[in-house]
Amino acid sequence: MRKHWFTYLLVLPGLVFLLVFAYGPMYGIQLAFKDFSIKKGIWGSPWVGLEHFERMAADPVFWNALGNTIQINLLNIIFGFTFNVLLALLINELRLRWLKSSVQTLVYLPYFLSWVVFAGLVGAILAAASDGGVVNTLLVSFGFQEVDFLKNPELFQPVLVVTNIIKTAGYSSIIYLAAIASADPALYESAAIDGAGRIRMMWHITLPRIMPSIVVLLVLQLATVFQSNFDQVYNLYSSFVYSTGDVLSTYIYRISLGGGGNFELSTAVNLLFNTAGLIIIIFTNRIVKRLDVMGIF
Repeated sequence: MRKHWFTYLLVLPGLVFLLVFAYGPMYGIQLAFKDFSIKKGIWGSPWVGLEHFERMAADPVFWNALGNTIQINLLNIIFGFTFNVLLALLINELRLRWLKSSVQTLVYLPYFLSWVVFAGLVGAILAAASDGGVVNTLLVSFGFQEVDFLKNPELFQPVLVVTNIIKTAGYSSIIYLAAIASADPALYESAAIDGAGRIRMMWHITLPRIMPSIVVLLVLQLATVFQSNFDQVYNLYSSFVYSTGDVLSTYIYRISLGGGGNFELSTAVNLLFNTAGLIIIIFTNRIVKRLDVMGIF
């Protein structure tokens, strides 16, 4: 520690932040097993065992939110994760430097916008043709009827998936492109001399190079199958799409900070599905290690 004191000093702010804001609040987990009283505080409130978990299991609104959360996350994994990998591979194949830089900038830009701003743009683009909505204007010009995307329960989940892909694809592609950049150029030169085309190079050189990054990001994304992007859903959904748009994060918000005041039940829901996420990440990590691919740990 004396030799590398400066390195430890650089780590210290992040470590303090983690202890204060991640590990410190964990004492509140006991709310899931207590009948919380503001006067008595968390420590002084009486224990009620698994009562809140029983209430959770008996709530049909909870089960609807759980089903929506899993369905949306699976769609994000199937379509979003695949798209991110393909996007990075396609950007890497661009030979013109100015075109490659322009595409990268356009892809990265949405990630730096907050969901409040991005949801406003989505609402404007999907608005009615009379309000200047681009999509509905095109539909009308081609002879189709207008579609209210943000108020149609059947279309709301696809809207969430597509907007999430557009918003986050740039960040994921940066990770993959960084891994691709570490590939030895001599491998491509040797493959070209042997007569390999761009597709075969991509399949046998580029893809194996980014496989560790793909596995790590896939494991992390599988761990969030019970979680949901509150900022995205809250800024896009309405009472018209509760049946397909209500997810666990919005359900937790409504029963706690959103006016319900039931912090015990919200803590129970969070505790249950964060534990489930931990189990998934350990299980999937063991699977990928058996496939001779480096996992998270």
